Amino acid sequence: MRQENMYDRALKTIRQYHRLSQSDLAKQINISRSYLNEIEHKKKEPSLAVLKKYADRFELPISSLMLFAEQESNKNFNKARIFFADKVLKMLEWVADGENNESKKTSATTTHTD
Repeated sequence: MRQENMYDRALKTIRQYHRLSQSDLAKQINISRSYLNEIEHKKKEPSLAVLKKYADRFELPISSLMLFAEQESNKNFNKARIFFADKVLKMLEWVADGENNESKKTSATTTHTD
């Protein structure tokens, strides 16, 4: 049985938090936009080299991204990891969504008053 993998969600959330399009990020980390899209939509898993590019681009330790990796050897650890990873992602998604909504409000206000 395949364990849950949260790379897609984590990498997409990081990209969105930094307000980057798939095209912009793909150019910055030197991968194709279609490959990035496939990662974000669970069609492909990122290689370690791609994770390193993300880590370098966003100045994160690669170990932070590895939190979202599959772990099949210890099922109890795996359940805890999945629970923790899901909570971290929900918090990041909430923050990113709040910032995006705030940016839209500011943009609408600026457009309205001009």
